[in-house]
Amino acid sequence: MPAAKNHNQTPELPTTRTSFLASGLGIALFSSAVFGLSGSFAKSLLETGWSPGAAVSARLTGAALLLALPAATALRGRWHQLRDNWLTIVLFGLIGVAACQLFYFNAVARLSVGVALLLEYLAPVIIVLWLWAASRRRPRVLTAGGTLLSLAGLVLVLDLTGAVKVDLVGVLWGMAAAVCLAIYFFITAKENDTLPPIVLASGGLMTGAAVMWLAAATGLLPMAFSTADTTLGPWTTPWWVSLAGLVVLATVLAYVSGIMAARALGSKVASFVSLTEVLFAVLWAWLLLGELPGPIQLLGGVLIVGGVILVRLDELRATAPGAGKDAPVAVSPLEHANDVEPVP
Repeated sequence: MPAAKNHNQTPELPTTRTSFLASGLGIALFSSAVFGLSGSFAKSLLETGWSPGAAVSARLTGAALLLALPAATALRGRWHQLRDNWLTIVLFGLIGVAACQLFYFNAVARLSVGVALLLEYLAPVIIVLWLWAASRRRPRVLTAGGTLLSLAGLVLVLDLTGAVKVDLVGVLWGMAAAVCLAIYFFITAKENDTLPPIVLASGGLMTGAAVMWLAAATGLLPMAFSTADTTLGPWTTPWWVSLAGLVVLATVLAYVSGIMAARALGSKVASFVSLTEVLFAVLWAWLLLGELPGPIQLLGGVLIVGGVILVRLDELRATAPGAGKDAPVAVSPLEHANDVEPVP
């Protein structure tokens, strides 16, 4: 019979238009873009007299307050989940949130945003080297190649020839942030279906904020605030504009969209797409702060990102459902590590 039901068929064009967002890729890229703003907003505050501790504390406190209600809604009265997972929340807040951000902001205060973030993104390489030393089992070819590529990129980013002066203390802060990020991956590597990601994010932010304020109250952490205007690109804005951007855009929206992306794409693919955060961070720093790493450093950044991509590709290939019985078993802390993205 003739195709009498053609009028009921769904046109392909609208489906094609919506498939990008529906797949989660658009949300994941949006998450990376707003996460990448954190360094630029933070540096605009640091340049007016804010201390790194003050910027981190204000960011964590504001974001924790904004996410408290959604987190309570996600729990839906199942408060025992907090009791059952308190150690994970505390470790996540202490290391993955507070320490990681504090070290990164200290690095941003002395280095360009792009270089600081590139140093932090050496975390997967640190994990590979640690597992290699601990298990005495040589990494697979792609993982080993990606590690060597990233280490070569690190040498270029540090610009040891002296063409661009790099602050050694800033480099150490950036490497400390990378170590904290690696520990974060280990902490969250165990798949946990009982704790909603937004609850872990909110709990971690609250814990991190409490730790920061406690350290400030005891005199261990210098706190300096300023109400001077900040500079973002060609605009001179009140201080609260940069702080609001840091809290709302680079933390709350970044977390929520990151969680949505992880649920739509899966943690492994979402973490792979999150590598674009480095590119967005460099772009934002160029547009808002006039910062751009030198040519050698940019080349080093490409090598670092390329190396991390190889490591992630190796993880995806080794854990793919179609891998045969003889395929190497991936024993990786990265497999379920990105249900909640670390805040850079």
